[in-house]
Amino acid sequence: MPDPMYWVTPRHLAGDDGALAELIGDTLTGLGWRMWPTSCHTLLYVSPDGLSGAEWILAAYPFELGGLPVAWQLSARPHAASAMTEWNAYFTSGVPYEALADLIVALDAREVPDAGFEGPEAVLNALGAQGWIRDVDCPLTTAMDPGFSATVSLGLQPPLVQDADPHPDLMGWQAWAEPVLGTPYLWCASFSASVPHDLVAAFASSLASPVPVPRRTVPKSAEGRLNFVRRS
Repeated sequence: MPDPMYWVTPRHLAGDDGALAELIGDTLTGLGWRMWPTSCHTLLYVSPDGLSGAEWILAAYPFELGGLPVAWQLSARPHAASAMTEWNAYFTSGVPYEALADLIVALDAREVPDAGFEGPEAVLNALGAQGWIRDVDCPLTTAMDPGFSATVSLGLQPPLVQDADPHPDLMGWQAWAEPVLGTPYLWCASFSASVPHDLVAAFASSLASPVPVPRRTVPKSAEGRLNFVRRS
Protein backbone atom coordinates (compact mmCIF):
# COMPACT_ATOMS: atom_id res chain seq x y z
CA MET A 1 0.00 0.00 0.00
CA PRO A 2 1.27 3.48 -0.77
CA ASP A 3 2.09 5.82 2.08
CA PRO A 4 -0.88 7.93 3.23
CA MET A 5 -1.05 11.55 2.07
CA TYR A 6 -0.84 14.28 4.69
CA TRP A 7 -1.63 17.97 4.34
CA VAL A 8 0.94 20.01 6.24
CA THR A 9 2.02 23.54 7.12
CA PRO A 10 4.20 25.57 7.04
CA ARG A 11 5.14 25.11 3.42
CA HIS A 12 8.75 26.23 3.80
CA LEU A 13 9.45 23.23 6.07
CA ALA A 14 7.47 20.63 4.12
CA GLY A 15 10.36 19.52 1.89
CA ASP A 16 10.01 18.26 -1.67
CA ASP A 17 8.49 14.81 -0.95
CA GLY A 18 11.49 13.25 -2.72
CA ALA A 19 9.94 14.12 -6.07
CA LEU A 20 11.45 17.49 -7.01
CA ALA A 21 12.73 16.33 -10.40
CA GLU A 22 9.49 14.66 -11.48
CA LEU A 23 7.05 17.31 -10.25
CA ILE A 24 8.94 20.29 -11.65
CA GLY A 25 9.50 18.37 -14.87
CA ASP A 26 5.74 17.84 -15.12
CA THR A 27 5.18 21.56 -14.58
CA LEU A 28 7.62 22.45 -17.37
CA THR A 29 6.27 19.97 -19.90
CA GLY A 30 2.74 21.06 -19.03
CA LEU A 31 3.72 24.59 -20.04
CA GLY A 32 5.04 23.34 -23.36
CA TRP A 33 8.76 23.48 -22.56
CA ARG A 34 10.91 21.07 -24.58
CA MET A 35 13.30 18.68 -22.82
CA TRP A 36 16.62 17.11 -23.79
CA PRO A 37 18.89 14.83 -21.76
CA THR A 38 22.49 16.04 -21.86
CA SER A 39 25.83 14.24 -21.95
CA CYS A 40 26.34 15.29 -18.31
CA HIS A 41 23.27 13.26 -17.26
CA THR A 42 21.22 16.40 -16.67
CA LEU A 43 17.78 17.27 -18.06
CA LEU A 44 17.53 20.55 -19.95
CA TYR A 45 14.15 22.22 -20.53
CA VAL A 46 13.71 25.24 -22.84
CA SER A 47 10.66 27.50 -23.06
CA PRO A 48 8.72 27.71 -26.36
CA ASP A 49 10.23 31.13 -27.15
CA GLY A 50 13.74 29.91 -26.38
CA LEU A 51 14.38 32.70 -23.86
CA SER A 52 14.12 30.74 -20.62
CA GLY A 53 15.73 27.53 -19.48
CA ALA A 54 15.49 25.11 -16.59
CA GLU A 55 17.92 22.30 -15.92
CA TRP A 56 17.89 19.43 -13.44
CA ILE A 57 21.60 19.37 -12.64
CA LEU A 58 21.83 17.29 -9.47
CA ALA A 59 23.69 14.48 -11.27
CA ALA A 60 26.35 16.94 -12.43
CA TYR A 61 26.84 18.20 -8.85
CA PRO A 62 27.96 21.68 -9.99
CA PHE A 63 28.35 23.28 -6.56
CA GLU A 64 26.68 23.58 -3.17
CA LEU A 65 24.56 26.17 -1.40
CA GLY A 66 24.66 25.95 2.39
CA GLY A 67 26.30 22.55 2.18
CA LEU A 68 23.58 21.14 -0.11
CA PRO A 69 24.07 20.27 -3.80
CA VAL A 70 22.22 22.40 -6.33
CA ALA A 71 19.42 20.46 -8.03
CA TRP A 72 17.62 22.93 -10.35
CA GLN A 73 18.95 25.93 -12.27
CA LEU A 74 16.69 28.49 -13.97
CA SER A 75 18.04 30.98 -16.48
CA ALA A 76 16.97 33.65 -18.96
CA ARG A 77 18.63 35.18 -21.99
CA PRO A 78 17.87 38.32 -24.02
CA HIS A 79 17.75 36.45 -27.36
CA ALA A 80 17.11 32.81 -28.17
CA ALA A 81 20.44 32.59 -30.00
CA SER A 82 22.41 34.20 -27.19
CA ALA A 83 25.06 31.97 -25.60
CA MET A 84 25.23 34.13 -22.47
CA THR A 85 22.46 33.99 -19.88
CA GLU A 86 21.27 37.27 -18.37
CA TRP A 87 20.53 35.76 -14.97
CA ASN A 88 20.44 32.45 -13.13
CA ALA A 89 18.66 31.08 -10.09
CA TYR A 90 19.65 27.95 -8.21
CA PHE A 91 17.70 25.62 -5.91
CA THR A 92 18.82 22.67 -3.81
CA SER A 93 16.86 19.53 -3.11
CA GLY A 94 14.35 19.94 -0.30
CA VAL A 95 12.91 23.20 -1.59
CA PRO A 96 9.09 23.04 -1.59
CA TYR A 97 8.20 22.20 -5.17
CA GLU A 98 5.11 24.43 -5.06
CA ALA A 99 7.26 27.56 -4.63
CA LEU A 100 9.56 26.60 -7.51
CA ALA A 101 6.59 25.65 -9.71
CA ASP A 102 4.89 29.00 -9.05
CA LEU A 103 8.11 30.79 -9.97
CA ILE A 104 8.31 28.86 -13.23
CA VAL A 105 4.69 29.69 -14.08
CA ALA A 106 5.43 33.39 -13.43
CA LEU A 107 8.56 33.19 -15.60
CA ASP A 108 6.67 31.44 -18.40
CA ALA A 109 3.98 34.13 -18.38
CA ARG A 110 6.47 36.97 -18.92
CA GLU A 111 7.08 38.32 -22.41
CA VAL A 112 10.54 39.56 -21.42
CA PRO A 113 12.10 37.19 -18.84
CA ASP A 114 15.33 39.14 -18.37
CA ALA A 115 13.95 42.54 -17.35
CA GLY A 116 11.66 43.88 -14.64
CA PHE A 117 10.50 47.21 -13.27
CA GLU A 118 9.76 46.50 -9.61
CA GLY A 119 12.27 47.13 -6.84
CA PRO A 120 13.35 44.88 -3.96
CA GLU A 121 10.45 46.10 -1.84
CA ALA A 122 8.22 43.84 -3.96
CA VAL A 123 9.81 40.76 -2.38
CA LEU A 124 9.49 42.01 1.18
CA ASN A 125 5.91 43.13 0.58
CA ALA A 126 5.01 39.69 -0.78
CA LEU A 127 6.39 38.06 2.35
CA GLY A 128 4.76 40.61 4.65
CA ALA A 129 1.39 39.97 3.05
CA GLN A 130 1.72 36.33 4.18
CA GLY A 131 2.63 37.22 7.75
CA TRP A 132 6.41 37.11 7.58
CA ILE A 133 8.26 39.71 9.63
CA ARG A 134 11.12 41.98 8.70
CA ASP A 135 14.44 41.66 10.43
CA VAL A 136 14.78 44.42 13.02
CA ASP A 137 18.40 45.06 12.06
CA CYS A 138 17.91 44.79 8.28
CA PRO A 139 14.27 45.78 7.59
CA LEU A 140 14.97 46.84 4.00
CA THR A 141 16.61 43.59 2.93
CA THR A 142 15.54 40.65 5.11
CA ALA A 143 12.37 38.91 6.25
CA MET A 144 11.76 35.75 8.26
CA ASP A 145 8.83 33.49 8.98
CA PRO A 146 7.17 33.97 12.40
CA GLY A 147 8.83 30.78 13.66
CA PHE A 148 12.29 32.02 12.64
CA SER A 149 12.97 28.85 10.67
CA ALA A 150 13.28 30.38 7.19
CA THR A 151 14.80 33.58 5.81
CA VAL A 152 14.73 35.52 2.56
CA SER A 153 17.45 38.14 2.31
CA LEU A 154 19.08 40.45 -0.22
CA GLY A 155 22.82 40.08 0.19
CA LEU A 156 26.12 39.54 -1.56
CA GLN A 157 25.85 37.12 -4.46
CA PRO A 158 27.69 33.84 -3.68
CA PRO A 159 30.92 33.30 -5.67
CA LEU A 160 29.70 30.53 -8.01
CA VAL A 161 26.35 32.14 -8.81
CA GLN A 162 26.54 33.47 -12.37
CA ASP A 163 25.10 36.73 -13.66
CA ALA A 164 25.62 38.76 -16.85
CA ASP A 165 26.56 41.83 -14.81
CA PRO A 166 30.39 41.73 -14.50
CA HIS A 167 30.64 44.12 -11.56
CA PRO A 168 32.01 42.81 -8.24
CA ASP A 169 30.06 42.73 -4.99
CA LEU A 170 26.69 42.15 -6.69
CA MET A 171 23.60 41.85 -4.49
CA GLY A 172 21.17 39.01 -5.07
CA TRP A 173 18.32 37.38 -3.18
CA GLN A 174 19.10 34.33 -1.04
CA ALA A 175 16.60 32.09 0.74
CA TRP A 176 17.01 29.17 3.11
CA ALA A 177 15.26 27.07 5.74
CA GLU A 178 16.87 26.06 9.01
CA PRO A 179 14.31 24.08 11.05
CA VAL A 180 16.26 24.51 14.28
CA LEU A 181 18.96 27.12 14.80
CA GLY A 182 22.38 25.60 14.34
CA THR A 183 21.15 22.48 12.49
CA PRO A 184 21.87 21.77 8.80
CA TYR A 185 19.85 23.69 6.25
CA LEU A 186 16.77 21.95 4.88
CA TRP A 187 17.12 23.74 1.53
CA CYS A 188 18.70 26.83 -0.01
CA ALA A 189 18.01 29.03 -3.02
CA SER A 190 20.08 31.73 -4.67
CA PHE A 191 19.03 34.31 -7.26
CA SER A 192 21.72 36.15 -9.21
CA ALA A 193 21.70 39.95 -9.12
CA SER A 194 19.81 40.47 -12.39
CA VAL A 195 16.80 38.27 -11.60
CA PRO A 196 13.76 40.59 -11.74
CA HIS A 197 12.45 41.29 -8.25
CA ASP A 198 8.88 40.45 -9.21
CA LEU A 199 9.96 36.91 -10.10
CA VAL A 200 11.66 36.52 -6.73
CA ALA A 201 8.45 37.88 -5.20
CA ALA A 202 6.44 35.12 -6.91
CA PHE A 203 8.71 32.51 -5.32
CA ALA A 204 8.60 34.26 -1.93
CA SER A 205 4.82 34.61 -1.93
CA SER A 206 4.33 30.92 -2.67
CA LEU A 207 6.98 29.92 -0.14
CA ALA A 208 5.21 31.85 2.61
CA SER A 209 1.68 30.78 1.67
CA PRO A 210 -0.31 29.39 4.62
CA VAL A 211 -2.20 26.98 2.35
CA PRO A 212 -1.46 23.35 3.38
CA VAL A 213 0.51 21.21 0.93
CA PRO A 214 0.23 17.44 0.34
CA ARG A 215 3.12 15.22 1.40
CA ARG A 216 3.69 11.49 1.77
CA THR A 217 7.03 12.02 3.51
CA VAL A 218 8.32 15.00 5.48
CA PRO A 219 11.86 16.00 6.50
CA LYS A 220 12.87 14.42 9.81
CA SER A 221 14.59 17.63 10.89
CA ALA A 222 11.28 19.51 10.59
CA GLU A 223 8.86 16.96 12.02
CA GLY A 224 8.50 18.76 15.34
CA ARG A 225 7.72 22.07 13.63
CA LEU A 226 5.14 20.87 11.10
CA ASN A 227 1.38 20.98 11.59
CA PHE A 228 -0.48 18.01 10.12
CA VAL A 229 -3.78 19.50 9.03
CA ARG A 230 -5.48 16.34 7.78
CA ARG A 231 -4.85 12.93 6.27
CA SER A 232 -6.24 11.62 3.01
